[in-house]
Amino acid sequence: MNRRTFLKGSVITAGTAALCGSVQVKESRTNPSGVGGYNYRLPKFKEGSRLVFQGDSITDMNWGRNESDRNHYLGHSYVYLIAARLGVDMPGARLEFFNRGVGGNCISHLKKRWQKDAVDMKPDLLSVLIGVNDVHGLLAGYDIKEWEADYRSILDASRAANPDLRLVLLEPFVLASGRLKNDAEFKKWRDKTDLLVSIVAKIAKDCNAVHVKTQSIFDAAAKAVSAEHWIWDGIHPLPQGHELIARNWLEEVSGRWNKV
Repeated sequence: MNRRTFLKGSVITAGTAALCGSVQVKESRTNPSGVGGYNYRLPKFKEGSRLVFQGDSITDMNWGRNESDRNHYLGHSYVYLIAARLGVDMPGARLEFFNRGVGGNCISHLKKRWQKDAVDMKPDLLSVLIGVNDVHGLLAGYDIKEWEADYRSILDASRAANPDLRLVLLEPFVLASGRLKNDAEFKKWRDKTDLLVSIVAKIAKDCNAVHVKTQSIFDAAAKAVSAEHWIWDGIHPLPQGHELIARNWLEEVSGRWNKV
């Protein structure tokens, strides 16, 4: 299967379609994202809503640490792609996007900076992707119950500050590519990642959060093409990997919040 086949399900953005007339493209059954490209329902947000994205290097992707530097303030991860899409399709909503991912972070790092980088940001929507760096700790004997307790505590702090907060939780993920191509090494990483995935699912349910099943999404994509096409080192997505995350994030968020 080639890239053209994979992208066959994509259609032109809603704004462009409105200008050029109706465009219908048959969705490819081999599209592992399960999302029809740009043909998604738009989420509803109150005007001026603040969307904050938290996580590690997968979210970070070299955002500029300076909101006044508008060339680099969002980095080049899935955060940038989501902001670009919604900025085109929902200009009247005047949404504000903030990337607060920090490379190398574990859940303990998020806990230390949570007040400043999450609660004080006063988001209307908070999106979190964390866990891959914690696999190192789990392999070294870190207590999985402590990881869950820390995750719940930071979300509880945000929900206490804003009872109407919209939460989006993405699973950590890993694929057998790059340095994790070795079967034995990959199995160790996958076993621990699966533990974290199960906890994220449980927390998402308890918090009534949108749950983006990132590991399952990448598993399906890897079967359709190859792991290396999406993630170059087992952990960090390539541009098309970030697009895969962005499409599914939009699909899930649009499905949950389609009313103001």
